[in-house]
Amino acid sequence: MPLTIVRLIRRFASKPWAVPVALMTIVFATSWPLMIAVEPAGSAMVRPENYWWFFLVTTATVGYGDFFPTTVAGHIVGSYVILGGIATLTTLFARLAIMIDNAKGRRMNGSAEVKTADHLVVIGYTAGRTERLVDEILADSNGRRLVLCAQPDVLTHPMSDRDVDFVRGDLTDEAVLRRAAVNRASRLLIDAGDDNEALAILVTVNHLVGDCHVVVALRDMERAQHLSYVHGQVRCVHWHHPRMLTEELQDPGIARIYTDLMTSGGDNTYSVALPKQLNQITFGQCQTMLGQRHNAVLLAVDTGGELAISPSWETPIAAGSVLYYIGRQRLTSEQLAN
Repeated sequence: MPLTIVRLIRRFASKPWAVPVALMTIVFATSWPLMIAVEPAGSAMVRPENYWWFFLVTTATVGYGDFFPTTVAGHIVGSYVILGGIATLTTLFARLAIMIDNAKGRRMNGSAEVKTADHLVVIGYTAGRTERLVDEILADSNGRRLVLCAQPDVLTHPMSDRDVDFVRGDLTDEAVLRRAAVNRASRLLIDAGDDNEALAILVTVNHLVGDCHVVVALRDMERAQHLSYVHGQVRCVHWHHPRMLTEELQDPGIARIYTDLMTSGGDNTYSVALPKQLNQITFGQCQTMLGQRHNAVLLAVDTGGELAISPSWETPIAAGSVLYYIGRQRLTSEQLAN
């Protein structure tokens, strides 16, 4: 029993408001009987319904003056109440300042636990590269919070000037990833120091996540098959394509489209000059013609040094302009004219 009481006292004392509350309680509990003893019998101030109000305004150093002691001893007790109030407020503000400073310190050294869900997590930090990745992600995050989970050698928050939470530790440690709330995240980007570390991180991540989109940056894309054995829905993107990494994170599946377009077979990207017979055709008319006749999709137009990507459908296109499109085969200007 005594051990239980000691534990309760320690737990209570650890709260930032514990000491101020205890101090205020002691001052109230001691000042009221003293005030009853030194004030005249029948004094309105010492009545239960009035003394709490006198105590509150006096400790707050406001002093409305509607109730006040009339004896010298009462003035001394009132001074004790004032000093108790000042001591309580000073202690409260000091403990709050310490608490805020500790919270800031934990945020800067990465030891704090992230309290969020449905957020984005970047696992791994490389100076310069990660800043660019984070800036691109934040530009299109749709309000989702972003958490950076970095290696132990990243001693302080490297992006404290951005709205990014920071967690630091062994990236293959489940406890560290839980502090980054990986188990509640909606999307993860693993950008490790090498492919072996990326695989080790993915093994831990796979134990924590459920329906979560996971993107991994790989140096050797031939190892993508190995990662799929760990997490069937993982998306692997080449490490040297940071822009594609962020696009795949924000729009799942887009990396597969890029990969398909950059490999032979199936649809591909082509260009063709607009024939003179179609001079001043609009972008919309050209888009419709390519789609209906050739199962192609017009992406952009080069009008002679100026590239317009997906311009307005009313935009006129002069003969000789270069059309860039996605299609099943390469087209000639003659095929367009017919």
